[in-house]
Amino acid sequence: MGFKIHLLSRFVKKNTLFGEIRRKNFAATTKLFVNVLRLKVQKKREIKMTKRTKIKPTESELEILQILWDEGASTVKKVNEKLNEKKETGYTTTLKMLQIMFEKGMVKRDENERSHVYKAAIDQDEIQKVLLDKLLETAFSGSAANLVMQALGNSKPSKEELKKIKELLNQIERDQK
Repeated sequence: MGFKIHLLSRFVKKNTLFGEIRRKNFAATTKLFVNVLRLKVQKKREIKMTKRTKIKPTESELEILQILWDEGASTVKKVNEKLNEKKETGYTTTLKMLQIMFEKGMVKRDENERSHVYKAAIDQDEIQKVLLDKLLETAFSGSAANLVMQALGNSKPSKEELKKIKELLNQIERDQK
């Protein structure tokens, strides 16, 4: 990534004479300059994304992320339609939320089409871990046992879920030996 930025920056500088862009290369240089800026912005977002513990999506952002995880890359229209299945949400509200999430680095945006296509930039498992860790620390004083007991006590797990839970417990016991 850094090497691409370096090469594009050199090309832009090479085609610049005393601060003025050479007329014959105006379009090409402008396009490259825009690409350099996009790469720099993308790199900044990637640096932000390495600090995963700072990602704390709001409830609305989580709803949108869930749609993107389930449906894959989607237009604003498609995301808005899915949101409207649960509650009435305006198109412009959905668009603004996706723009904010893009700025936060939560989603990626493909601008090649007329209608921008968004996809989740963060992994579902990763967000679940961050949110679970936060919940565990704040609501259960770090006690995983209390969290599990509360979760199992509040709902009736299916036989398959119980089987998975038992397998996980057995695996944890084997790993501790």
